[in-house]
Order: sequence, then C-alpha cells, then structure tokens
Amino acid sequence: MGAASISTEAKALLRLIRPKQWIKNAFVVAPLVFAREYSNLHAIKLAAFAFVMFCVASSACYIVNDIHDVENDRNHPTKRLSRPLAAGLLSVRTAVLLLALFYAVLAAGFVFQPALIAPIMAYLLLQVAYSFFLKHQPVFDIFSIAVGFVLRVWAGAEALDVPLSSWMAITTLCLALYLASIKRRQELNSTGTEARSVLRHYSVALVDRYAEMSAMGALVFYSLFVISTNNKLSATIPLVIFGLFRYWFVVESKDGGESPTDAVFSDWPLALCVLAWVVVCVVVLKG
Repeated sequence: MGAASISTEAKALLRLIRPKQWIKNAFVVAPLVFAREYSNLHAIKLAAFAFVMFCVASSACYIVNDIHDVENDRNHPTKRLSRPLAAGLLSVRTAVLLLALFYAVLAAGFVFQPALIAPIMAYLLLQVAYSFFLKHQPVFDIFSIAVGFVLRVWAGAEALDVPLSSWMAITTLCLALYLASIKRRQELNSTGTEARSVLRHYSVALVDRYAEMSAMGALVFYSLFVISTNNKLSATIPLVIFGLFRYWFVVESKDGGESPTDAVFSDWPLALCVLAWVVVCVVVLKG
C-alpha cells in the first residue's frame, strides 16, 4: 500500500512539473547548431547546462501557474482531472516546497553560468506576468507564449557567448506565434470559450488568420536566415514547408495542435521531419 502511494505521488509530481513539455526547451540548443559549435565538447556542455536550467525554470513556472489556477482548474472539465493540485493528488504546500527547491537550483546554476541570469530571469518574470495577467489579455497572451521561445534561443546564445542572430530571433518568434495561434484555435474547437476567459475575444477564423500570417512569416524569415548563414542550408527549406503543412494536417484531420509536444510525439511523419531537419543542418554545417 505504501509503495503504491509513493508511486501515485511520484506520478503526480511528474504531472506537476510536466517533463514532456521540456522538448520545447530544445530551442536553447539552436545557437549551438547554427554557430557550428556542436563538435566542441565544452560548447556542448554549456548548451546542455543551459537546457537543463531552462527545464528547471519552465517546470517552476508550471508549478506557479497551477498554484495560481487551482480553484479555476477544479471547475474545468479536463484540468480538474489532469492537474494534480486540482485533482487533490498533491497539496499546495508540497507544490510550494518543490517550487522553492527549483528556485534554489536555479540560483545555484547562476553561480556556475552567470550569463543565463538575464534570459532566465526574463522568462520567469514573463511567465509570472502571463499566469497572473497576460493570459487574460487578447493578443498579449499569444505573444507572451511566443516571446518565451525567443528567450530560450537567447539563453542558448548567451550560454555559448555568441551573438543572437536577428534572423533566428524573428524566425523563432513567427514559428512560436504560429503554434500559439493554433493552440488557441484548438482550445476554441474543443471546449469553446469556457476553458479560458481570453477565448471569448477570439474566433476560429481570427486565430486561423493569425496562424497563416505567422506561418508565412516563419517561412520567409527562415529562408532569408539560412540563405544568409549558409546557402547550402536551403536544402532544409522544403523540410520546413513539409513540417508546416503536416502540422496543419494534424490539426485539421487528427484534431491535434492544442499541444505541439503531443503533435510531434503522436505523428511519426512530423517527428521524422523534425529529425531530418536536424540531421541535414548538422551535415551541411559540418561540411
């Protein structure tokens, strides 16, 4: 009985910190690839450390969000079962203690890599503002999500002490706006305006236009970025186009897209496309 209880609590803790969402922090590693430092062991260690720090930071933000939203989540049709605090699987006190531990880990990490202080602190402050205010403000909510991805790329650049490419930053912003717009679209389709108060300000047609505009921007800016960086990287442009098409297919035909992470893990052609993009980038840049 005791072992079963421990196992249940461990699963609840994992649901609280959301390790599956750590795939989003792969954006931290992007500067390692495009700065051609992936064969430098020291640079790999720095990028890996930045990735781990961002995983801790993002999990800390999930805890803050769940603590703040616990009462609302208890009245939500799905979150009352999926969120461990709302479901009563963990106490708020336990969540606060874990949050304090994560903040302590971040503070210790800043001692080893001070360059990460600015981007990670900016991310933490943005997420607090999002949890308490911005997620209720139309358009601001979508941009808040997208800026979080840009901060991940900035953290990767700071960790390696390389300049953040303006092209990379704007491409990341557009791609993240595309994913965030589709997330709102799927929330509207699945639960209507009840899931989030901000959804009352949106329509499916409106967020579809946001997504289309953002996808086009991501493709154009990415193409300009790779051509200016290394013309041979143009070989990755068709993969990006396929990825955008396939993701929209998953959204329309498989009712995915509310969670980009789930979409990648659940659709093998999309996962294969992402893997192929990484391989082609590494091979081209290595050559």
